[in-house]
Amino acid sequence: MGEEHGTVVIGAGPAGLTAAYELLRRGMPVRVFEADEVVGGISRTVERDGWRFDIGGHRFFTKVSRVEAFWHEILPDEDFLLRPRMSRIYYRGALYDYPLNAMNALRNLGIGEAARCVGSYARSRLRPPRDQSHFEGWVSARFGWRLYSIFFKTYTEKVWGMPADQLQADWAAQRIKNLSLSRAMANALLPRRNRKDVTSLIEEFQYPKYGPGMMWERCAELVEERGGQVSTNTWVTALHRDPDRRRAVAVEVTGADGPRWEPADHVISSMPISELVDALRPAPPAEVLACAADLRYRDFLTVALVVPSAFSFPDNWIYIHDPAVRVGRIQNFGSWSPYLVKDGRTCLGLEYFVFEDDEMWRTPDADLVALASGELARLGLVAPGVVEAGYVVRMPKAYPVYDERYQRNIDVIRGWLAREVPNVHPVGRNGMHRYNNQDHSMLTAMLTAENIACGTTHDVWSVNVERDYHEQTSNADGSSGSGTGRDAPVMPARA
Repeated sequence: MGEEHGTVVIGAGPAGLTAAYELLRRGMPVRVFEADEVVGGISRTVERDGWRFDIGGHRFFTKVSRVEAFWHEILPDEDFLLRPRMSRIYYRGALYDYPLNAMNALRNLGIGEAARCVGSYARSRLRPPRDQSHFEGWVSARFGWRLYSIFFKTYTEKVWGMPADQLQADWAAQRIKNLSLSRAMANALLPRRNRKDVTSLIEEFQYPKYGPGMMWERCAELVEERGGQVSTNTWVTALHRDPDRRRAVAVEVTGADGPRWEPADHVISSMPISELVDALRPAPPAEVLACAADLRYRDFLTVALVVPSAFSFPDNWIYIHDPAVRVGRIQNFGSWSPYLVKDGRTCLGLEYFVFEDDEMWRTPDADLVALASGELARLGLVAPGVVEAGYVVRMPKAYPVYDERYQRNIDVIRGWLAREVPNVHPVGRNGMHRYNNQDHSMLTAMLTAENIACGTTHDVWSVNVERDYHEQTSNADGSSGSGTGRDAPVMPARA
């Protein structure tokens, strides 16, 4: 079958732009349509009044060599900074090392609380929780209830918006692996040469000096320089298919000039897969539509507050484990790059994990700035009254939710797409409803571009399956693991 119309790419985030660039590399025509006014998706750099914000924080680190090469093909080496990786946990006015260091934690807690934590741990060893099938039981069995409630419960519940005893234990086992209080204390007390260290985290990472959006803004420019088309403020409203030929034939887009049809030989989609299914014309069967409608997302908003540089801190972000405030994590954009902030000032990004229909999502910006300013002062991280300006950035569908039905839903959708519109290719985090990192999303796009241009049969759904966490270096036995994976908990399905 001849290729007459080229490929349409839906979405100009890391996956969509990588796919476009890779297709052009192989001489394939491509058009990219992005509903937002900027490119980059969640990996954008948001700019307000000269301040730049990295939404969610993006460490440029990967074990995928072709992704690393791509980054440096798009941006010259001088546009990258090498930044130290540092994160800590805030609890009751003290900062704790992350990953947890037993001696640091017990010292910060004080003798009395430390003794109670050790006693709680001893009780958990003598009488472990009966039910360790959920996150709460599994972690408290290995750390004791008191340490679990301090270092695991509050933040986890803020991120996922539900009680920790409703999250399955498998996720804790993947993220915490072999760590327990006894092992952490042994590692703290033993001479370094005798330690059996649990997997450590990277100590530094690359970072584009103007934030992650710098990468994707330049990539979009290169796509257009090489003959591709990138249209922002352009919504894909329908995806038309020919049931007899079992192919997608065109997308319908709406931009500044109104609606129009764009014929396509292939469609690469990084839009949420639930929206992709809903956009298909003729519509898929009722079962497929129901599976798409049943998929859920966790949403995210950042309140960025400008403060004097005296209130800066060295961390990329601090995890807030204090249940008295709603903020889950605080970024210091100046610690990511001095080019994101202005002389004498820094900008702190308070991150709130929400659902799009939450009251907090609908709260006016001015009220959110006031709330965040008050919480920042209550935590003691800044003095009252020093916030000079505030900005709010909302990011819908930031995290695909894994619930008890999501895998079946995805399997049904995947199967139907493969049978009825095999020239439609989901890629990326939301495109595949997968908890992908930026490098995973890029790799799915690279493999898809090869499938289209070269006739290969890469299984893009195998990317980020059974992989080690992406910021871990080597395992205790010296092995490097098999890739750059990322985990998400399976959450209870809605009634």
